[in-house]
Amino acid sequence: MGKTDTFNFMVQGGAATAGPPIGPALSGKGLNIGQIVKDINEKTSGLKGMDVPVKVKVDAAAKKYEIEVGLPPAAALLKKEAGIEKGSGTAGTKPAGVLRIEHLIKVAKTKGDSMLSVDLKKQVKELVGTCVSLGMRVEGKSAKEVMIEINKGTYDSKIKAAKTDLTAEELKQWESEKQGIKLEIERLEKAAAQAAAAAQAAAPTEGAAAAAAGEAKPAEAKKEEKKAEKK
Repeated sequence: MGKTDTFNFMVQGGAATAGPPIGPALSGKGLNIGQIVKDINEKTSGLKGMDVPVKVKVDAAAKKYEIEVGLPPAAALLKKEAGIEKGSGTAGTKPAGVLRIEHLIKVAKTKGDSMLSVDLKKQVKELVGTCVSLGMRVEGKSAKEVMIEINKGTYDSKIKAAKTDLTAEELKQWESEKQGIKLEIERLEKAAAQAAAAAQAAAPTEGAAAAAAGEAKPAEAKKEEKKAEKK
């Protein structure tokens, strides 16, 4: 390719379209945008449900292009490992999901050089920080607790071994933790709905408030109002 222009996009894996941002950015380049979108979707088909960074290098003179697919953000990979679509909107109050330390090691190895740290233990700690913002628990505990444990060396043997697979017992424990999180989320959502309903029921309507205000007026004031109406 000759002189190229590079366009950076964030797309849904396997679900890019010719609409914004791709279509408008590449229009007027003499390229088949539909084919570009098709190629992007083929290259990102294994990353469905995740935000994926994509570079499209365009040689407008030759009407050629190249597509480079980057790795999804760490948060997207963590959510995929946890089997959830989004993090908690109220991290620290409502959990979103739960992971094991092996999942964090796996994501750290996947992200590799794109992370700030090069040491695996420090990379895992970076991901624990992401878990905090997502409202994700690790090993059935708050991510902040696990950060303390990592600093104490609790998971050093697994990190040094770069362990990414769960034993049958660990998998069973993780499934139990996921079920516990699901029940906790349901309980919190039910409590929030009940509190909202109670608040709505306790709030007087405008008409009721006006009537209450009218009843509260002194008798003399009401008489004066009636006289004024007759006039």
